[in-house]
Amino acid sequence: MPLPRLPLNALRAFETTVRLGSMSAAAVELGVTHGAVSRHIRELEAQFGVPLLVRLPKSVAPTPAGSQLAVNLAQAFELMHQGVSRLAPGPLTLSCSATIAMNWLIPRLRMFKRDNPSIEVRLNINYGELDFVRDEVSLAIRSTKFRAPEGVTIKPLLLEEIGPICHPDYAARMELNKPEDLMLAQILGTATRPAAWSEWLASIARSDIELRTHESYEHFYLLIQAASYGLGMALAPRILVADEIERGHLVAPFGFVPGPHELNLWIAPHVRSRDDVRRLSSWIQAEMALQDPARRS
Repeated sequence: MPLPRLPLNALRAFETTVRLGSMSAAAVELGVTHGAVSRHIRELEAQFGVPLLVRLPKSVAPTPAGSQLAVNLAQAFELMHQGVSRLAPGPLTLSCSATIAMNWLIPRLRMFKRDNPSIEVRLNINYGELDFVRDEVSLAIRSTKFRAPEGVTIKPLLLEEIGPICHPDYAARMELNKPEDLMLAQILGTATRPAAWSEWLASIARSDIELRTHESYEHFYLLIQAASYGLGMALAPRILVADEIERGHLVAPFGFVPGPHELNLWIAPHVRSRDDVRRLSSWIQAEMALQDPARRS
C-alpha cells in the first residue's frame, strides 16, 4: 500500500507552532497568516484522527501524540537542511555581538578575505541564544553565559580579561591610583552585562567597594564610545578595547584581570565538515589566541 502524500506545509506549520508555543509566532516566522497556520493544523488532526495541540488562552501546547510528532519533525527538517547545505553550500554566516563585530572582527576580516578570496562571509548580529537552522547561521562567537544548542561543536577561544577603561584625560583628571578612587568617578554600565562592575571587584578581591552605576547604555559599543569621549569609567573586556587602547583613545588605569566568562566558537553540526567552515574556524581561533592571556604567557 503506497504511503500517503506528506503535507509538508502543514507539517512545517505544526512543528513551528510547537517550537514557538504560539500560532501567531509561527505565522510570523513562516510569513503566512494566523488563519493559514490554524487551518494546516486542523487538517493534520483530521487526517491523523488525533488531537495534536491543546489550545490555551494565549498559547498552545502539544498533546503527547503532538509532542512526539514535533520531535520527529524537528529532526527530519534539520536533516533536510543538512542535505541541501551539503549539496549546494551557500555563503558562511558568522553570528556575533555588534561590539565584537565592530571592535574586533571587522578590523581583522580583510586579512581572512585576502587569504581566502573565494569565501563569502556574512554577519548575523546577535549575542544570545540562536537556532542555527532557523537563523541560517554557520558559526557563532558566544560567551559562556549562554548555553550552546544540542549537537553544536564548541571550540574554546579565550578567557576574558576585564578592567575599567576611560579617556586618558579623564584618568588624569580623576587621579586614579587605586580602586577606591573609582568611588568619585562617573560609573558607566550596560544593560547587556549589568553585573560587570561587581564581577571585576570580585576578581580583584575588593568586593568591599561599592560602585553605583550613574549611566547605563543599551549595548557595549555605546558604553565604550561614551568612555572614549570622556563621559566616565566603563568596565569592558580587553578584547573589545585593545585596539582603542593601542591608538591612545582609551586607557586602562588598573590593567585587566581574568574575569568569570570565556568566549567560545560554536559551529553548526550541518556545516562542520565544510572546508570553508574549517578555514574560518581556524582563522578565528588563531586570531583570538593572540589575545588570550593564558596562551600569551
